[in-house]
Parts: sequence; structure tokens; C-alpha cells
Amino acid sequence: QVHLVESGGGLVQAGGSLRLSCEASGRTIGMGWFRQAPGKEREFVAAISSSGSSTYYADSVKGRFTISRDNAKNTVYLQMSSLKPEDTAVYYCAAGTSASALRSGVVGSWGQGTQVAVSS
Repeated sequence: QVHLVESGGGLVQAGGSLRLSCEASGRTIGMGWFRQAPGKEREFVAAISSSGSSTYYADSVKGRFTISRDNAKNTVYLQMSSLKPEDTAVYYCAAGTSASALRSGVVGSWGQGTQVAVSS
């Protein structure tokens, strides 16, 4: 397992943008983001393959969020734009055997989470 540390969360107004970062302690294959809103189950947000050539997104964030990675820095990013109040959640970084596995909910390592709050 790798150790994952997220950063970049905060409070933003609706329509605004935030960029989350997640640094891994070592090399990773599939990387992704999940989120959990109060009173709800954790849900998949986005995933990216080791090369960055394949990406997957939840329907609720397509066209607004972009996942990317810098393998030289062992870091994955989530650029969030056009944020909505319903995007408010704790966002968790995840690592797994592939991006498709993460999309299916198969996760090898979790980060500690970073809070994102979107005000209306």
C-alpha cells in the first residue's frame, strides 16, 4: 500500500473553482477521487490510468471536473470548476490496480480526505 496525502480543499462560492492534489509515497498505477457527503455513501468521482491516457468520470461531474497526474511527482490532481452546492463533501484520494478497478469501487489505498464546501 502507498500513503496518500490530499490538499487543496476549502470553501468556495457556487460557480467557483478549486484544485485538489494528492501526493503518493511511491509509484502508483490507477489513481482516483471519491467523495462522501453528509449522510450519504462514499461515491466515485474520477479515475486516471498510470499513463494518464484513460480517464473516467461520474456523470454528475463530467464536463466540470478534470483529473490529471504528474508521475514525476507521484501526484494526482482534480480540477473542479463550475462548482455546485451539491459538490460539498469530503473528497478522498484513492489508489488501485487500475483506473477501471477504481471506477468499480476496488480501492487499495485511501487518503485521509479533504473537505470541500460550496456555498450557494
